[in-house]
Formats: sequence, C-alpha cells, structure tokens
Amino acid sequence: MNKIILTGGGTAGHVTPNIALIPLLQEQNFDISYVGSYNGIEKSLIEAEGIPYYGISSGKLRRYFDLKNFTDPFKVIKGYFQAKKLMKSINPDIVFSKGGFVSVPIVIAAKKCHIPVIIHESDMTPGLANKLAMPSASKVCCNFPETVKYLPSGKAVLTGSPIRRQLLDGSKEEGLKLCGFNNDQPVVMIMGGSIGSVFINNAVRESLDTLLKDFQIIHLCGKGNLDPKYDNMAGYRQFEYLSAELADVFAMADILISRAGANSICEILALRKPNILIPLSAAASRGDQLLNAASFEKQGFSVVLQEENVTSESLINRVYEVYENRDSIIEKMASSNQLDATTTIINLINECKKN
Repeated sequence: MNKIILTGGGTAGHVTPNIALIPLLQEQNFDISYVGSYNGIEKSLIEAEGIPYYGISSGKLRRYFDLKNFTDPFKVIKGYFQAKKLMKSINPDIVFSKGGFVSVPIVIAAKKCHIPVIIHESDMTPGLANKLAMPSASKVCCNFPETVKYLPSGKAVLTGSPIRRQLLDGSKEEGLKLCGFNNDQPVVMIMGGSIGSVFINNAVRESLDTLLKDFQIIHLCGKGNLDPKYDNMAGYRQFEYLSAELADVFAMADILISRAGANSICEILALRKPNILIPLSAAASRGDQLLNAASFEKQGFSVVLQEENVTSESLINRVYEVYENRDSIIEKMASSNQLDATTTIINLINECKKN
C-alpha cells in the first residue's frame, strides 16, 4: 500500500482541497496521514474525515516587525525536527502540501529524507510559505496560466484546484424545493463569503424589485446578516450559509455572484456556472482576489465588478449581461484544461511517488 502525507493549514482554503483528494486517494488504496499545527482549523476538519492527524510546532513567518518574530523561528525549527521524525516513522511515498506556514518545515523535512513533494499554489502569485517550500518540491501545481512564470522552471503544472465531489452531484429539484422556487424562471445565487459583505448584501437587496421581475434569487448573506423584512418576498430566499444543501443550490443556480477566492472560483469553473466576481479590494487583502478575478475575466470565464463600483444599478446591469452571454461563457469554461484538477493531481502523485 502506498503512503501519503497531506499537509496545509492556517485557513480552510489550505485544507479543503486536501479533503477533496481524500476519496480518490482512498479508492486507490493510499494510506493517508495528515500533518498540521497543534490546534489549527485543519485539525478539526481532518479529524472529521477520520484521517490520522499529527500536530507539530509551527510559527508564522512575517514580513513586518513583531516581537513574535524573535520566538517563532524556534517554533519552526522545533516543527522541522518533529516533521523529520514523522517522515521516518510513517515513511510516506510522497507528501502533498497545500501551503500555509505549518507546511514549510514538513516539506523541507521530506526533502531531507528523500521523499518526493508536490506543492499546490492556489493564488496567482505564490505566498511566502510556498516560496520557501518550492526549492524542496518535485512539482508545483497552480490554478492560473499566469502563475507558471512565478514558479521554478520545469516544476510548474497547471492543474486547477481539487473540488469536493459532492459539489458536482447536487439535485436541481432539491434546490428548487428548498427555496420554494419554480422551474420557469432562472435563478441567481449570491455568495459573499462566510462573514458576508455589506457592499454586496446592500446592493442585492436594493436590486430586488428589478431583478425579481425576471429572476429568482437565493442569497447567502453571511453570519448575522439576515434581514427579516425580506423573509416573505416572493422569489427571494436568504440564508446565512448552507452546508449539506450547497450542492443542490449550485445545481439549481443559472448565475453565480461571488467573491474571487481561489477555491471558490475553481468550484465555479468546475460547475461551469456563468458568474459575476466581486473581488476583495486591495485595501482588505494582499490583492490576490483582484488578480484571480482578472485572470478568469481574461479567459472569458467571468464578468468582474470591482467592490468600489458595486451599486444596485451596476449589479443589475451585470446580471442581465451575464445571462444574455451565458452560453458563450459556459462554452469557454468547458474548453478549460483546469476542469478535472482532482484526477490530474492524483495522476501526478502516482507519477512522482517513490517506486
């Protein structure tokens, strides 16, 4: 039986692509272990999957002054020796890293123990953790054609991001039933992220009188952002968020309005849904969502609306624009070589693992 160590942590975005790989790895009889931080978000997510989990010491690598910059290097060094010990005890055939600072000592330890490593970079430009880990990698997977030029020569592989299988198996009928919608009008689905977006939520609600003439709308508005005065509006349903029902709602939706996080837009691409992307502004992030959205717009997969330009009028115009051009957007998505990232990455794992 082949053995693999998965790693990545710090945010859900560094974990969910690993979770998407687990079923196919299990089908191919891989013995899977996960290495992350002691108490990061990755611990609870992976333990819920029933995968053996090993925590190591980790520290953040900062580009700015912080007193923890004097102590965290010692945590990283400790984590390296812990990771090296795990490499010897588990003896994996390969390591797959989704990034985050906890992954750096694991990747370096694997290289030291002559274990092949594959890294996945979600964003347009590599983050600091993956930059530090890349010299130890055999291959570096990425989501965007533009990213290849930032990666080491001969290591870059354009794969897209692994998508949870269950998202592709939703039932349109169940989605319509959940929302009380009919099968006659198209459905617009709005996702503002887990905490929602005031900009997006306000613009959506101000647009309802116009949009509901031609569309039904499901609005995932984020925790604490429900507005009871819209509860009984025909053709409009609002939820803080959805989990088990998400696949059904995706299957029902004709158009998606979303932030431009790397994992989210790769899910949109895999689902082949015409979409409007509203990326987080540079003031609220390192600007990666702006780059992600620009790439998808350039490839013809998305229409982009900048956050500072979000109004009810601009949102309405984009919705009608995307709906009118939906067939050409779907056609361009269908021709992408980033659609089946999970299979591509599993094949790469099999190619690179120790023989």
